[in-house]
Amino acid sequence: MSKDKVMVLAGTFWQIPLIKKIRELGYIVLDINPNENSPAFSFADQYMVADILDRETCLRIARNEHVSAVMSEQCDIANPSVAFISEQMGLNSISSEQAELYTNKLKMREFCQKYGFSNPEFKVCYSLFEAIDFFHSINKKVIIKPLDSNSSRGVFLISSEKDLKKHFEETLSYSKIEKAVLCERYISGTEFTVDGIKTDMGHTSLAVSIKRHYSYNPNIACSLFFSNYNENFDYELLRKTNDDYVNCSGLKFGLTHAEYKYENGKYYLIEIGARGGGNLIGSDIVPLMSGVDNYYYLIEKTLGHKIQETYVRDKNLDKRCAVLQFFDVPGKGGIVKNIYGLDFLENNPFIIRYGLNFKKGDEIHDAKNDSTRIGYFIAYAESQKDLENLIKQINQNFKIEFE
Repeated sequence: MSKDKVMVLAGTFWQIPLIKKIRELGYIVLDINPNENSPAFSFADQYMVADILDRETCLRIARNEHVSAVMSEQCDIANPSVAFISEQMGLNSISSEQAELYTNKLKMREFCQKYGFSNPEFKVCYSLFEAIDFFHSINKKVIIKPLDSNSSRGVFLISSEKDLKKHFEETLSYSKIEKAVLCERYISGTEFTVDGIKTDMGHTSLAVSIKRHYSYNPNIACSLFFSNYNENFDYELLRKTNDDYVNCSGLKFGLTHAEYKYENGKYYLIEIGARGGGNLIGSDIVPLMSGVDNYYYLIEKTLGHKIQETYVRDKNLDKRCAVLQFFDVPGKGGIVKNIYGLDFLENNPFIIRYGLNFKKGDEIHDAKNDSTRIGYFIAYAESQKDLENLIKQINQNFKIEFE
């Protein structure tokens, strides 16, 4: 009996956990990515170099290789291709309509408006003049963002007409399908992330974090602190708001990652993707915080196999906390002379992952978007106090020295 072959679109570091899980379950992995040195290639059974946005080429490969499923994870831009190929081949997947709703920020805003979910004032702008008119009409700070980009590329906080003139064209350049910019009122409240799983029984929110940002850029996260409860915010209301949105959207199945802001007693959707949270949130933190093997469900369901459809958080983990924290660049940055504390990161059992995007001799500076942060760690503890103490130890041990 031949094994099912699964095509995975994108071959970056963030797809490695999915590829490893597929192979662990006994299936064959064909990985597709445009870079011939893609890090995920060495973990797959087969790989091919191709543009994952070129749907026709990827479809031709899928047909030639007789794949049983097409998947992606932690990668928004792959979803339209996954949907297109799956529809053409009659495979189980997100639909093209759903892929658009979960990748196009304007569609998300329109959906919120139509179905009564809290939504900031917004306007899609095709020119700088339209954006300037919108900025003056609401007389408040605004956020401008591409319609369908990722990793916070082209996202800017606008406080003046001068800011708009400086950043509008760059933001426009990141919109792929339609050359337009989404302008919306800036919500200044606390930001949260919610990761969940959609099954035939409905959507269940599994992991919630409170999000902090770098002081030099309010659009780039520096830490996500996960807990199942928060004495200052109603997490049950947040989970319900998120579950209601996904269930209302008609998403068939899969993983979700959403970002919300809290203002005047309401949770406002910032954006939501039909995939697990990036930087290993979907693969590592969600199971850690919930006890749910979400990748097992995603793989087996995509392959069309009969599987359990009811999932709840493990109550034994209610006091557990976890953090995804990104390292700061000391001072103004520079050329790295030495890196201290790697042995501490490597040997502490409560630090489950860490990664650096630089080495000795590299020049590093403050991040310009999510993908240019210098590194991260994921840690957990069975209480908030213990995790806060561990974070302090990490910050004391991990140091960067410049020339």
